[in-house]
Amino acid sequence: MLLKHGKIKNISGLLMAVMFLFLPAKLNAEPSVDSYIRYMPSRGVEAMPGKVEITEADSEYSYEFKLMGKLPVKFSLDNNYIGIKETVDVELPAHLIGLTTDIETTLPFFNFNKTYLRIGISPAFYADDWDFPASSFRLLSRFIFLYVPNPKWTFVAGVAVYPDFEQEALPILGFIYKPTDKLTFNIVPKRPNITYLLNDKVLLLAEGGGSLNSEFETTRNDSKNVVLHYKEMHLGAGVRLKINKLIQSSLTAGAVFNRSLKYRDTQGKVNIKEGLYTELRTEIKF
Repeated sequence: MLLKHGKIKNISGLLMAVMFLFLPAKLNAEPSVDSYIRYMPSRGVEAMPGKVEITEADSEYSYEFKLMGKLPVKFSLDNNYIGIKETVDVELPAHLIGLTTDIETTLPFFNFNKTYLRIGISPAFYADDWDFPASSFRLLSRFIFLYVPNPKWTFVAGVAVYPDFEQEALPILGFIYKPTDKLTFNIVPKRPNITYLLNDKVLLLAEGGGSLNSEFETTRNDSKNVVLHYKEMHLGAGVRLKINKLIQSSLTAGAVFNRSLKYRDTQGKVNIKEGLYTELRTEIKF
């Protein structure tokens, strides 16, 4: 990456994107794009005057292939944007930016029957601008055990590791249950959901999620490299439409709660009141 005055310049992200566009063909991979925009209207805050409006957008480009024809590997590049409009007394950045590259593989866990180990490594930058300070670099990882006793059940247990974060480790627990071909309970971290396939084109869904351990290096007044913790949880329902064999899109709406923007040095915290959200998501396979 190109370093200049301690900053990672925008050209690095462009080069990474180009790499992701051209490598899949050489690896006989299966590329895909998953993008969404989530809008949370202006809401009041606790213990102070003012309101906060948040728009979150995310785009993940990924591809999967088998290394040497056997080992499943997934590469992805994720760009996360959080736009903040506020009228509160606490100094907050106008936006938060995350850029993550991820590599993940799943392999049998020694001789344990029907048990697998999934390992993921995520070099990432989290800042308040697209010119990332070198200090905003983080190397995240996760280690997950999968137990698949039969085609209907998958049990998940593991840990996500966040070096240099305030909370450096979080447990990963969940399960996937498919009682029928139409109904799926995907109760795992990041994006738990329940889906019901109404027909070949329409899928009904209820889903949740949140940002419980998101931290960004920001500039507050004249202080640089100040860590801001963003937290939110949401729960909603909607519908997913299969447009064709390659494209599907979903629209969901629901409640957003347990929201806050807090500086790690305790020099400012904003608790945002509960509200509503709408989300538009599009998934494309090439």
